[in-house]
Amino acid sequence: MIGKNSIVKTNTFRLLTLISVLFLAAFALKPKHITIYLVGDSTMSIKERKAYPETGWGMPFANFFDTTVTVDNRAKNGRSTKTFVSEGLWQPVSNSLKQGDYVFIQFGHNDEVKTKASYTPEDDYKAYLVRFITEAKNKNAIPILLTPVTRRYFDSTGHIKETHEVYSKIVRSVAADYHVALIDLDELSRTFFDKYGPETSQLFFNHLQPGENPNYPDGKNDDTHFNELGARKMAEIVLKSIRDQNLELANRIVIPQKK
Repeated sequence: MIGKNSIVKTNTFRLLTLISVLFLAAFALKPKHITIYLVGDSTMSIKERKAYPETGWGMPFANFFDTTVTVDNRAKNGRSTKTFVSEGLWQPVSNSLKQGDYVFIQFGHNDEVKTKASYTPEDDYKAYLVRFITEAKNKNAIPILLTPVTRRYFDSTGHIKETHEVYSKIVRSVAADYHVALIDLDELSRTFFDKYGPETSQLFFNHLQPGENPNYPDGKNDDTHFNELGARKMAEIVLKSIRDQNLELANRIVIPQKK
């Protein structure tokens, strides 16, 4: 006959075993910590106080992930794919990448302007994007390509104009050829601003009246760079695209799903 003590000991052992299994399973399923590197230009970058209220969309973007994610914003004002490499900004990112990290790559604004020192011819632009992708994949990191966010230019009919046609097309082509996730921020941002029209869309950009802000005593009419509201909206567009594409990263976003 099995004694009461033996039954108690057996049940206790089973309970402890179950607890141990559940603990180990929970530990094993916990996502490992990753870093999202942002590489790009002024529309994405962290701004100095003297530029306020100008805000890069990478600034609010960093606040919408759980504790398993660190967002490392390396974007810099005025940079193109070419100057991001030539100034030594890319190599530290490449050296730091680990398995499971992400690299969000958004250039074009400064690459496409032929009068700037940052100008990058189309073939070179493609080659730099391919380099970023290749080096990220070699580290088992995950590159994400973004088309350059739109400028606020409207035509005579009141509809927003496409301002990055050539360079956005290159990004889309590279993403398809190299099987990389694409966030078409050019198209998505144009759709967003087109809804608001020429006048109301100013509310999202760094538009200021003379005397309105001490950083811009003479006022500012900037149709490229965002204010805090505009940057927040662009970040939300990027986050929604991550979710819409069912990227693994979507599981680490902590803002509620929008219907």
